[in-house]
Amino acid sequence: MSLLSLMHQLAVEPFQEFSFMRRALVAAFALALGSAPLGVLLTLRRMSLFGEALSHAVLPGVAVGFIFFGLSLPALSIGGFAAGVLVVAVAGWISRHTELKEDASLAAIYVVALALGVILISRHGTQLDLLHILFGNVLGVDSEGLVLIAGVASASVLGIAALYRGLLLESFDPSYMAVGGGRSGGAIYQQVFLMLVVMNLVASFQTLGTLMAVGLMMLPAVSARLWHDSLPAQLCNSVLQAALAGYAGLLVSYYASVPSGPVIIVCAGALYVLSLLFAPRGWLPRLLRRPHLQA
Repeated sequence: MSLLSLMHQLAVEPFQEFSFMRRALVAAFALALGSAPLGVLLTLRRMSLFGEALSHAVLPGVAVGFIFFGLSLPALSIGGFAAGVLVVAVAGWISRHTELKEDASLAAIYVVALALGVILISRHGTQLDLLHILFGNVLGVDSEGLVLIAGVASASVLGIAALYRGLLLESFDPSYMAVGGGRSGGAIYQQVFLMLVVMNLVASFQTLGTLMAVGLMMLPAVSARLWHDSLPAQLCNSVLQAALAGYAGLLVSYYASVPSGPVIIVCAGALYVLSLLFAPRGWLPRLLRRPHLQA
């Protein structure tokens, strides 16, 4: 057997042989398509840490759904989405009625929400239930979960396409948006955008867990900014990197017998490191351009 055919067999065989690997791969691709573009927009709006905070803030809602309905995916998803929306609303209310900025209030709330969620799950479930919710299980995605992830990804793509112009205006020139669309215009775009973020984090938690759901959203997005100046190119690059991280992570976890979710995030981190080194805005090209600029 030639080296090329051996590599092809190693790269394809797990997905041909096992249906759970195929479902996991489709789920990873769907998450890449829905989450990564939102990460690019979050970095554009200087809200990179919002995703991290919101991914933890959904845990109390997930815990309440778990207490009443067990590991029922619809119940966990509805509870997580409700908790995320509530945290965003509370953080916005605090920023409007106090001197705290929205990111500061959200940082305070999400820490409490994360601790509360862990306590609730620990009191009403086993250690395995807690680990499943915190770290996910992408290899355990069933048909119901796949439909949910695909639906959220489709809604995200359609939502970004429909709001694209408004999101750009609100990100680059919020004062123009306020004049052109009224004071509430920019706020409406931001609230809808944050709801899309919450939806994707809820869809991600069953595969990557609440602790790492934001990884596939933000790591490819940050890497993409090192490769391209234009926003459309960054959006496409982030999706490709997220999909590649999902595919490589599943293969590595299959052959190494290690948890898939963390490996996917590590693969996304490896692509980020490569981008830091070799992307046009990374370290090595800047180092090579420096003597030319000095001359």
